[in-house]
Amino acid sequence: MVLLKTVIFTLVVPGTVTVLVPRWLLSARPAPLPIDLGALRYLGLLPILLGAAIYLWCAWDFTFAGRGTPAPIDPPKELVVRGLYRYVRNPMYLGVISLLFGEAWLFASLSLFQYVAVAFCFFYLFVVLYEEPALRRKFGEAYQKYCEAVPRWFPRILKV
Repeated sequence: MVLLKTVIFTLVVPGTVTVLVPRWLLSARPAPLPIDLGALRYLGLLPILLGAAIYLWCAWDFTFAGRGTPAPIDPPKELVVRGLYRYVRNPMYLGVISLLFGEAWLFASLSLFQYVAVAFCFFYLFVVLYEEPALRRKFGEAYQKYCEAVPRWFPRILKV
């Protein structure tokens, strides 16, 4: 049942963020980039595929290791600190941002690049103002130690 809820959430929320909104932006106000990317625009497929893989891996870990879903109304019951969560606290959001960046590049769309910036700002505020305080309340000391050991957005390359 948790897997089904994760699939439904993924289709509705990330599906809307990464498919429906970009489609609407491209059809409503297509603002092309001021330069022609030519065939280089197909390099946008790489971050699209990487972002989708990151999201799916994280959703899998939430479902099976955390026994919950990516949905804030049905979060994991266990703190997920495996997989990509060993390197960065918010890989799922980074996967979505990567996917959106790839779409913006592929479609050479200034509107989509602006949307990527707005989406990241929204994710940042959601994480800082809602998600982290909720996780501190739920997981206490374990989450605090996790925060001290793992960066929020950018993985540490070298530990000093």
